[in-house]
Amino acid sequence: MKAPFPFSAIVGQDEMKDALILTAIDPSIGGVLVFGDRGTGKSTAVRALAALLPPIRGVKGCPVNSARVEDVPDWAGLETKEVVEMPTPVVDLPLGVTEDRVTGALDIEAALTRGEKRFEPGLLARANRGYLYIDEVNLLEDHVVDLLLDVAASGENLVEREGLSVRHPARFVLVGSGNPEEGELRPQLLDRFGLSVEVSSPRELGPRIEVLKRRDAYDRDHAAFMLRWQAEDAAIRERILAGRRALTELETAPGTIEDIARLCLALGADGLRGELTLLKAARAYAAWRDDTAVVRTHVRAVAQVALRHRLRRDPLDEAGSGTRVQRIVEDVLA
Repeated sequence: MKAPFPFSAIVGQDEMKDALILTAIDPSIGGVLVFGDRGTGKSTAVRALAALLPPIRGVKGCPVNSARVEDVPDWAGLETKEVVEMPTPVVDLPLGVTEDRVTGALDIEAALTRGEKRFEPGLLARANRGYLYIDEVNLLEDHVVDLLLDVAASGENLVEREGLSVRHPARFVLVGSGNPEEGELRPQLLDRFGLSVEVSSPRELGPRIEVLKRRDAYDRDHAAFMLRWQAEDAAIRERILAGRRALTELETAPGTIEDIARLCLALGADGLRGELTLLKAARAYAAWRDDTAVVRTHVRAVAQVALRHRLRRDPLDEAGSGTRVQRIVEDVLA
C-alpha cells in the first residue's frame, strides 16, 4: 500500500495547510471545514496530515486509544496492558455509514457463536485522541449529524441498545470537506468546526503544471518521490512539536483579548465560540511562528479562517464571507 502524498509537496492551498497545522498544534481549536471545488487536494491534504502527525502514547490494543492502563475500559478484554508509542489515529467516516458502525453495537458473532454479550466498538472509539475525517460532509445523513453533535458537545459516546450500556471517551478533531454546489451544511454542525477554509483550483498556468509534475512523479517513482520530500515533512513535524511545547509559555499581549472581542462584536458573530476559537487559533499561530506573545498581528492572520463561517447572512452584501471578515478586520484592527 502506497504511503500518502507528502504534506509538504502539496502545491499552494496554503490557507488549508496552515489551518490543519494549527489544529495539530492545539486540537482544542475544534477542527477544520474545507469547502471548495472538486479535485483541489482536500482529501489529499487530510490524508497527508495523518502521516505528518507526531505519534501518541497509548495502551497497546486498546480500542479507544487510552493513554493510561487504568483508563482501559473493562469491555476491552485486554489480557496484557502495555503503554507503547502509536500513530495518531485518523479515521474516515464514509457517506451512508450506519449508526451502529459509528457508535458501536453488540458483537453479533460473539452473541451467536458463544452466547456472549460483548460490545463491538465503532468509528468514534477508533478516532478518540485523533482525527475524524468526513468527506462530502454536507451530504451526511441527519441522524448521523445529530450523533456527531451530541458526542462533540460531551466528549463521550454513550451506547444503550440490545441490553448494552457502554460509555467511552470520544474526543477527536473533526475535519470535514465538501463541495458547496452539492448542498449546505446544517448550522448546528457548521458551528462545531473551529476553522473554515475555502479552496479553489489554481488560476495560473505555473501552479497547475507543478501539480501535474509532482503527481506524475509520485505515481511513477513513488520511493524516490517520498524520499525527496521526507526532510520537509520531518521539519514540519518538528515545528508542530515545538509549537505544542511553546503553547504553555505564550503570553497574551495587553489589548489582544479586547481586539478579539471588538472584532467579533463588529462582525455580529453569534455566541462566544468565535472569540474563544479566534484566541486559540491566534495562540497556535504564534506558537507555530515561535513568537513569545500573542499580538494583533496573529489575530489578523487567523481571523478569516476562525470567523468566516460564523457570520450571519446579509442578502444586501454580495461579497463572500471571507471578504466581509477581512474588510471589518481592516476597519477594527487597522
